[in-house]
Amino acid sequence: MKRALEITLISAESIRLNKKPVKNAFVAVRAEPGHECSTKPALDKGTNPQWNEKLIVDLPLHVAFITLEVKCKSSSGSYKVVGGATVPVSDFAGALGTPEGYVHFLSYRLRDSNGVRTDGIINISAKMPVPAPALACKCDVPRSEVGVPVGHQRKMTAAGGLVVGVPVW
Repeated sequence: MKRALEITLISAESIRLNKKPVKNAFVAVRAEPGHECSTKPALDKGTNPQWNEKLIVDLPLHVAFITLEVKCKSSSGSYKVVGGATVPVSDFAGALGTPEGYVHFLSYRLRDSNGVRTDGIINISAKMPVPAPALACKCDVPRSEVGVPVGHQRKMTAAGGLVVGVPVW
C-alpha cells in the first residue's frame, strides 16, 4: 500500500563541487531503490540554485526515509552528486499535533557519499495530502440494508427499526 507525498524542492544555498559553483543543478528524490524522480535543472549558475518545483512521490507505508540528492552535469556529460540529505518521513508525516495536509517547511544540511557534511543546504516543503473521501456508489443495483436492531420494535420506521452507521472522515 502506498500514500502520496507532495514535495516542493524550493532552493539550495552555498552548494559547491570541489570548491567551485555548480551549473545545471537538479534534485533527485528517491523513496525506494529504483524509483527516482527529479526536478528540471536550475537556470541560474552559481551556488544558490532555485527550482520551486513540486513533485508527487509514491511513498510506501514501510519507508522510513526519503533521499534527496543535488546533482549536476559535468563537462564530460556524466552526472555528479554535489551532496545529499536523508529525510525522515516522521519529519512531515504523522507528526503529533499537526493536521493532515499541513505544509512543513524544512531545511537540511547536505552530506557527501561518506556522510561528511559538505557546503550546502537544501530547502523543501512537504505535505501528505488529505485523502479524498470515498465516492458513493452511483449504480442501480439494490443494496441490502445493514444495521443493528434498536429498542423495541413496536414502531416500524422507514428503515425497519434499524440504525444505519455511516463513517465520517
